[in-house]
Amino acid sequence: MNTFDKDDLAGFIGKHLIYTYDNGWNYELYIKNADTVDYRIHSGMVGNRWVKDQHVYIVRVAKEVYKVSWTEPTGTDVSLIANLGDRLFHGTIFFPRWVMNNPQQTVCFQNQHLDEMNRYREAGPAYPTEVIDEFATITLVRDCGADNDEVIACAANELPADFPANLLR
Repeated sequence: MNTFDKDDLAGFIGKHLIYTYDNGWNYELYIKNADTVDYRIHSGMVGNRWVKDQHVYIVRVAKEVYKVSWTEPTGTDVSLIANLGDRLFHGTIFFPRWVMNNPQQTVCFQNQHLDEMNRYREAGPAYPTEVIDEFATITLVRDCGADNDEVIACAANELPADFPANLLR
């Protein structure tokens, strides 16, 4: 028997999460609403890419555990588990071969390059897919409310030098 309401996303919507994967990649994720996220990539293979209004599927799987999944215009599939209670993330990213071969082509504000991303995806190659399966430590959790377009509003390289410490003031 569940001891939580699996349909209640109130403890997750509006959360801004900053996390570092065990491989050193730094990411941000803002749970904008029940089916949309914004995210920014600080480092790693596609560091400095950022995305707004990515359609996602969100489910609650335990009291403080949520799963977020989506397919990007690049053809990359992502599935993340956020354990807020233990400040632990697990991410599985399925990169198509074209992204692995040319990751710099995706480093942009993706929303302004959707047609281009679709062309790259269609040109491929898609296979073999590269699977990145990593744990991450959540270094910051803050509540920014739903549908706040200011949470992620620029590329990582445009942030203040004291980011994310400046968020805590």
